Amino acid sequence: MSIKKSKAPEYEIIDDRCDTIRYLEHGFPSELIRWHAHDDYELHLIVATKGKVFIGDYIGSFSPGQLILVGPRLPHNWVCQNDQEPAEVRDMIVRFDHESFSEGMKIIPEFGELLPLLARAKSGIEFLNFDLEKMIDLFQSIRDAQGLSKLMLTLSLLDTLASCHNYRLLSTVQIDLKSNEALQGKINTVVDYVTQNYNQDISLSNMAQLIGMSDSHFSRFFKKATGNRFIEFVNRVRISRACNLLTESDLQIAVICFQVGFNNIANFNRRFQELKGVTPREFRYQHSLSSA
Repeated sequence: MSIKKSKAPEYEIIDDRCDTIRYLEHGFPSELIRWHAHDDYELHLIVATKGKVFIGDYIGSFSPGQLILVGPRLPHNWVCQNDQEPAEVRDMIVRFDHESFSEGMKIIPEFGELLPLLARAKSGIEFLNFDLEKMIDLFQSIRDAQGLSKLMLTLSLLDTLASCHNYRLLSTVQIDLKSNEALQGKINTVVDYVTQNYNQDISLSNMAQLIGMSDSHFSRFFKKATGNRFIEFVNRVRISRACNLLTESDLQIAVICFQVGFNNIANFNRRFQELKGVTPREFRYQHSLSSA
């Protein structure tokens, strides 16, 4: 598999707002690998390295062949394992904005067929079991195309993804603070802190203090911005990490319980079943059957 790097690095392309479709990419290591959010949609194809992916309140693993569509204002990051070899191209990205499609619908009604896909992208969508070689070729074609050809190639790809049934939604957080960058920054600070420190004691009061709010103001602010009460968000992050450990390790369930930040097994089992519909033991067993 040969992947040629584009001539211009990502930071030289991001500010070019003339094109409806923008192609970006970066390697590893890179200063562009960081926890962030923005107003555009991004379709990420990981072609090198392994590590942990953070999408809103979702924590999972990534490796070459992962394809995820991230919606506007949804914080995300792919963090490589420390022992990774440098990669010239790690992440191939197709980026576009919502207004192009919502306004385009007024002239071309068929654009509306993509709206359900874009709505799901608010949670982050991971597409499964596709042909990686063909997907890389398609991303490279979009990279090398110009103008209308680039738009048509991307529309064809989005149309395929819109009709795909083999996917999963990742995050329960759907942040809606587009009009206020300062508030968006506060939410990003909290989400970032929780995803990095989920195994520690995290209180609402500490988070309120972190972003300079009273407890009651922060509680209302976080619920309005994310659709989740703060403790619900923390539990979802912890359960997401627990799912990762249940499927990727042989650690005992009691060990996983404390590693992800719960103080007792009964509470862990109760919260896990509330969110996943099964116990941790049943979740691990079901995964083992599907992987056999």
